[in-house]
Amino acid sequence: MAEVDTARFLADLHALRRIGAFRTGVHRPTYSPQDMESRRWLMARMEEVGLAPEMDGLGNVLGRHPGPGRKLLVGSHIETQNEAGWLDGALGVVAGLALARAGLAVDVAAFADEEGHYGNMLGSRSMTGALPAEELAAARHAVTGRPLAEALAEAGLAGRPLLRLDPARYRGFLELHIEQGTQLESAGMRSGVVTGIVGARVFRITAIGQQDHTGGTTMAERKDAVVAAMRVLALIDERFPMHVGPRTVWTCGRIAIEPNQPHIIAGRAEMIFQFRDIDEAVLDRLSALLARIVQEVGRRDRCTLALEEASRSPAAPADPALHAALRAAAERHAPGAWMAMPSGAIHDAQVLARVMPMAMLFTPSIGGISHHWSEDTKEEDLALALRILADAAEQALRE
Repeated sequence: MAEVDTARFLADLHALRRIGAFRTGVHRPTYSPQDMESRRWLMARMEEVGLAPEMDGLGNVLGRHPGPGRKLLVGSHIETQNEAGWLDGALGVVAGLALARAGLAVDVAAFADEEGHYGNMLGSRSMTGALPAEELAAARHAVTGRPLAEALAEAGLAGRPLLRLDPARYRGFLELHIEQGTQLESAGMRSGVVTGIVGARVFRITAIGQQDHTGGTTMAERKDAVVAAMRVLALIDERFPMHVGPRTVWTCGRIAIEPNQPHIIAGRAEMIFQFRDIDEAVLDRLSALLARIVQEVGRRDRCTLALEEASRSPAAPADPALHAALRAAAERHAPGAWMAMPSGAIHDAQVLARVMPMAMLFTPSIGGISHHWSEDTKEEDLALALRILADAAEQALRE
């Protein structure tokens, strides 16, 4: 059985944590100086463990194992949400380093912008050939609108070629990640073997009314875009629970109001709404229900409503053989203290699953907290997760 150096693994995690440190977490948004420093740090560590590192024109970092034969690809991402946690993404990349240090035949990848600052999984989609050139050229920062091309130039990445993975090189892809939820902690479990990653559908709902004076416009005359948006959300809250699955989740994460002034009736309201489930039939059912809700509000209100699907990520089941290897390893290292579970969050593994076998392993998140600087996991659980991952990787490479 491969002997992994858990002490060095934890030391690497803490070293990476210091780059962009914010309180007890990390602020390392995509293509920021801190993000680029972390990518250079990673390439240096890859060289130390015998990998040949390369960074491409999107900031993807790939460390290739020099030996013959098929490999496992192991990794995640190392940029973060703003003022966020130290383990989200970084855990999976540093775990890959630890497996390479233990002598396993692995390539290690850090995919750029999994956190979606400039787009939807741009790094892993680019490396798997699923990113259209026109989408890449048009990409902008989700909040500031800054063109991706400007950010790449400032980060020193302009002109570099893009890397492309060769699926034939790999037995499959493994990703170790924090759970980002409370299931493991609530059940008293120390590890979670992921059955699959939920699919996600993201919609843009726009209400167009009439901007007008809050005092001079009678209630009978008003076409208030905010009221129309509120009606949509109220009907979602009322009707979605009757059509969902046991693990369906839904969120309105953004509402933009124009002109967003206290004495002006809003002429426009835009909402970004999403739902997630492991079952594509549930996602189809909810898509149809959302369309009916928007249509109903449009008919009864004086505003014009539009519904646009902004993006979709299909559900991705774990590869049966890799999943079985993780289950067996979890039972050896944490007998009775692990569970099979779906991933409610989206990960690069979902993109990789389109071109090669994929499996994921979760470790508990204290309090279920993630995307916040207080995100944390017990070090003994981190070390246990690495041992499970290494055991499963060694088994998979023998098959």
